[in-house]
Amino acid sequence: MQKTVLLCRHAETADPYPLQPDFERALTPHGHQQALRTGQWIRDKFRKVDALLASPAQRASATARILASRLYFDEEQISYDPDLYNARETQLLRCLAALPEQVNTALLVAHNPGITRLARSLSEKYISYLEPATVVAISMDLASWQDIHTTTGTLSSDNIAENSRFEA
Repeated sequence: MQKTVLLCRHAETADPYPLQPDFERALTPHGHQQALRTGQWIRDKFRKVDALLASPAQRASATARILASRLYFDEEQISYDPDLYNARETQLLRCLAALPEQVNTALLVAHNPGITRLARSLSEKYISYLEPATVVAISMDLASWQDIHTTTGTLSSDNIAENSRFEA
């Protein structure tokens, strides 16, 4: 069955102030706008998502909530997993592999370098490090989400060029 994984790096954050924990870094006003544009891009390309997974770090959870609002996805249904905070590729894969079978399109909001490494691994393509609020969509033929560990897909879409138009 065809599944789509949308991998999104959180939007732009403020530099940490002295002694501020990394986990608590907030989005900048520009980051908020990035997330709004990215949410619109996802809605235009994919209409909806069936599952939204996010790191609970403030910057990732704020990005996920903004994306959810653009996708008419119930914020209460966002799955925040502490294991996604600064997770490696293998941990991100484990979270995706645990998705229920009725999910066809999943959006994962997480951090570099794990999110970029996962995009490279799943697509078998070199992708430069994802900039803030960048999304790559990977289409995969999976009988079960558990097969994501042994299956690669096709990079079907991304908003890299679109995001770069707004950076300057």
